[in-house]
Parts: sequence; structure tokens; C-alpha cells
Amino acid sequence: MKEKDATRINKFLSEMGYCSRRAADKLIEQGRVTINGKVPEMGTKITVDDEVHVDGKLISEAREKPIYIAFNKPIGIVCTTDTRVEKDNIIDYINYPSRIFPIGRLDKPSEGLILLTNDGDIVNKILRARNKHQKEYIVKVDKPITKTFLDKMSNGVPILDRVTRKCEIEKISTYQFKIVLTQGLNRQIRRMCEYLGYEVMALKRIRIMNISLDVPVGKWRYLSKEELREINEMISGSSKTHN
Repeated sequence: MKEKDATRINKFLSEMGYCSRRAADKLIEQGRVTINGKVPEMGTKITVDDEVHVDGKLISEAREKPIYIAFNKPIGIVCTTDTRVEKDNIIDYINYPSRIFPIGRLDKPSEGLILLTNDGDIVNKILRARNKHQKEYIVKVDKPITKTFLDKMSNGVPILDRVTRKCEIEKISTYQFKIVLTQGLNRQIRRMCEYLGYEVMALKRIRIMNISLDVPVGKWRYLSKEELREINEMISGSSKTHN
């Protein structure tokens, strides 16, 4: 088999719809992936002649039908695919009959919209930070919202050794605001508020790109063909994750 026909193991698992590339890297690090019975190194390439197992289960070459789900995550559910570690994980909660994984994360104490799929390619494109895809939240804080707070939040706050990207923010009531982010730093809104002396009391994501939250807490639905068409238009120029 020619070198150009070989595929990195993390890319293979992503394209097979097993998990995202990032999740595949973790599986490889944990020694849960084997190629022809042997645990591979990170970055190992495979060909069509190789047999890949995860947790002893053969990853079939037959591609699954793409699945795209919008889920209203309840507070307390953890966005992880590792069902061995977290009891209240998103995969066991939804209990979908075939393997799916979340696109990005939503904190355990947060609620609202999260997308799940078995399409690793779309995950890579949506998660790529420089693609600047919008995510909208409603946030409740512990003290009255001031104009100074709104101005500073919208213009960027220093967290995690960087200044957050400028964003749209709108005051809804004394203690509530709506914010639209185009990046996904770890616990970003909570950290931004904390820097300005506020504590987040409640956080709900109500939109990702063109998908709005429209199902009850704990429920999910399939994305429509029109929604998928719009997403694919939005990410058509997106970069994939490089590995």
C-alpha cells in the first residue's frame, strides 16, 4: 500500500464516525486502541489491510448513516464519551442506540443546547476556533448588571493568558444578559464574569450557529435537512483540525 493511501489512526476513527480526532487521541493515549493486536503510538498510520479495535471491538469499514442531534442538556450532565468514568454522562443519559459524541462541551452546572453526531468531519470543522461560529447564551449573575460590565464584556476580558474576542452582549433584566460568543475557551463566560467581580448563577446556551434551542430540558431531536444544509454552507470554507 502506498504511503498516500495510509491514514492516521485518529483521522480513521473520526471518519468512521467513532469519535472526534481529539477523543481518538485520548483513546490512543489510554491504550484502548489496537492495530493488528498491538497498541499504536500517536500518529501511527494504517491502511485498508489493518484491523483496528477500540476496547477490543473491531471498528468496521462500513460507514454508518450520519446522525445529527440537537439536545437540551440538563444541569448536572457531563459532556464526555467516557462512560466508565462519569456516572452522569451525556451518552448514557441520551442512550442513543448507536455511537454518537458531543460537538464541543457545555459545563456540568450549565444547561441548554449541545449538538451530537457520529460525523467526525463536521465536528472538526465546527470546533475549529478560527471559524468563528456563533454560540448564544442567557446568563444570570449575582448582582445588578452595569453599563461598565457590559462594555468590558463586549470588548474583551483577559482570561487564560489571552484577551477574549469582542462579542455581542445585551442586558435582559437587572441580573440577566444575553451574550453571543465566537470562541470556545474553557468556562469562558464564567471566567469573564469572575474577572469583573460577578458570579454566574445560571447559564443556558440557546443557539449554536443556525440551530436554536426548541426542545424541553432532557429531550432531543434530529436536525432537519434544511438546518444541515445551512450548517454545511457555513462550514464550507472551514479548516479541519490538523493532526
